[in-house]
Parts: sequence; structure tokens; C-alpha cells
Amino acid sequence: MSTSINTNIGAMMAQSALRTSGAQLDTASKKVQTGYRVADASDDASTFSVAQGIRGNLQAYGAVQQSLTNGAGLGSVTQAALTNMSDLIGNLQAKITQLADGSISANQRTIYTADFNAMTSQISNFISQANYNGINLLSAASAARTFLVDTNANTFSLTSQSGVRAAFTTFSSSSVASASQATLALTSLNTFAQTVNTALSNVASQSRALNLQNDFINSQVDAIQQGLGATVDADIGKASAEVQSRQVQRQLGVQSLSLANQQPSTLLGLFR
Repeated sequence: MSTSINTNIGAMMAQSALRTSGAQLDTASKKVQTGYRVADASDDASTFSVAQGIRGNLQAYGAVQQSLTNGAGLGSVTQAALTNMSDLIGNLQAKITQLADGSISANQRTIYTADFNAMTSQISNFISQANYNGINLLSAASAARTFLVDTNANTFSLTSQSGVRAAFTTFSSSSVASASQATLALTSLNTFAQTVNTALSNVASQSRALNLQNDFINSQVDAIQQGLGATVDADIGKASAEVQSRQVQRQLGVQSLSLANQQPSTLLGLFR
């Protein structure tokens, strides 16, 4: 190779190699720093565009997950209240049966009536406290509540169970002051019990459907996130090794440039 003091071919080649290794080092370092193989459009415009679309879908799925979680929470609270009422109705039935016995003394009737009133008050508490996020499906003014089940804005409803409140209002107005009145209260209690058990069956069925849909959506989100990761995530171990390799190449490039720049000095030495 000829030597020239005007054009240093070796230095030019070394500079080119240094620029290339520098760019490759920057690319590898970006993967390590961001964790992404495709962090922005400059890395891969088409892949980044696809990834952005997937991220948008995930946000929509997030809204669905939140709605389903709210629905499951409301269903669980309502179901718990109805279950406790159903359990307490058995105790009430036993107590009213005792009150329907015409042979009990006035003192016994007073004691049994106090128990009856306490249990009736507890059921009232169950109904009024069956709130989730400000919603009570057992209230007299309750309406069906709809929840998102997919990203196409399809919905599923938890229906109003206001009939429970209405049946309880009728039952709670019953008197047990005498055996004959207690017998009538038993009939009203049976109507209330049927209403509670029907509502419990409905809420349990609807809550199960919401929970199953929630599980399905969660599985979909997991699969989408895995697909997104496969599309844009960097292999950090590989990227770290590449950074080290590019750093060595860069150091060698600097040394090569230094050697190439010494050639004109060597040429000048011939004229001394």
C-alpha cells in the first residue's frame, strides 16, 4: 500500500470501523438500558407500530378487568349478606315456633320476643350493609348493574334483588304478641325465606359467570403480554455480552486509529 501525507487510507478505515463499532455499542447499550429490543420507532418502525397497537389493546383489557373485579366484589358482598340471612332464618323459624306455642308463660314470651327482635334487627343490618362501592342490590331502589366482559363493550348484569327488602319489610311488621299472631308470622317468614333463597341462587349464578369471565380475561391478558414481550423485549443476557464485545471493538478501533495516524509521522522521519 502506498503511503501519502495527504490521504491517510489507514486512518480513514480505522475511523469508519470506529464509527460502526460506536453505533453498534450504542444500540446494544440501549437494549440493556431500556430492556427493549424495539424501544421506539427508530429501532424498527413496523414492529414498534404493532407493539403500540397491542399496548392499546392491553389498556382496553385493563378497563374490562377493573369492571369485572367490581362486579365480582359486588356479587361476593351481596352473596355473603344473603347467606347470612338464610342461616339466620332457620333460627328465626325456631324462635317463632316457640312463640306460636300457646302454653308458654308471659315471661317466656317476653324472652323469646326479645330474641326475635334481635334477630330481625340483624337481618335488617345485613340488608343495609350489603354495599360495595356505594351499590346495594338489596335496597328498595336498586337496579341491575352491568359490567364489561370484553373489549367490544359487551356487558353482563347483576340483577336487582330488591324483592328481598320488600319481603323483609312485610315480615318485620309481623307481630308475635300472641300464639295466633306468631303462627301468621311463620307464614310471612316462609315467604321471606323463599325470596332470600331465590335471590341467593340468582346472585351466586351471576357471580360465578362474572368470575369465570374474569379468569378468562386474565388468561387473555397474560397471553397478550407474553406475545408483546416476545415482539419487543431484549435478551438482556445477550445484550450485555454484546455491550462488552462492542466495547472491546471500540478500544481496538481507537488503537488502530492511533497506529494509522503514526504513519505520516514515520514518513516525515525520512526527511530528517
